[in-house]
Amino acid sequence: MASWGQAGILLLVIMLLGIIGKNYVVAAAAGVLLVLRLLHGETLLPFLEKNAINVGIGIITLAILVPFASGEIGWREMYKTLASPIGLVTLAAGILVAYLGGRGVSYLTTQPQVMVGLMVGTIVGVAFFRGIPVGPLIAAGMVSLLMGLSGYGK
Repeated sequence: MASWGQAGILLLVIMLLGIIGKNYVVAAAAGVLLVLRLLHGETLLPFLEKNAINVGIGIITLAILVPFASGEIGWREMYKTLASPIGLVTLAAGILVAYLGGRGVSYLTTQPQVMVGLMVGTIVGVAFFRGIPVGPLIAAGMVSLLMGLSGYGK
């Protein structure tokens, strides 16, 4: 069995924060990574690092599109919603977060050191403020805008 090491201890702390904050998704994710590490499954980590975000975004998108597939939302509902003031605000918000998320992915590839603050902030937000861990990409996009750094579109 592998030694705990710094990475193992950090994962254990993250798992405990998830449990204390009653966010079992974070606790489970940290637990899975801890088990992989302890069972010498580190060879999977580069694969997960490269593909997990896209798979996760795909699953979230799938969940969001279910009402379209079930027929619950059709052309009429779309028109009614988008023609209303709240529909226009949600449309603008959707465009903004998609832009920020895209900018965030690009920014993280050029400035990976900001991941530390984003991850700690996300963990705190999830564990103690009942948030969900979808914020790092959008947060990175916000940081890139606030710091006046581009990296977007590279």
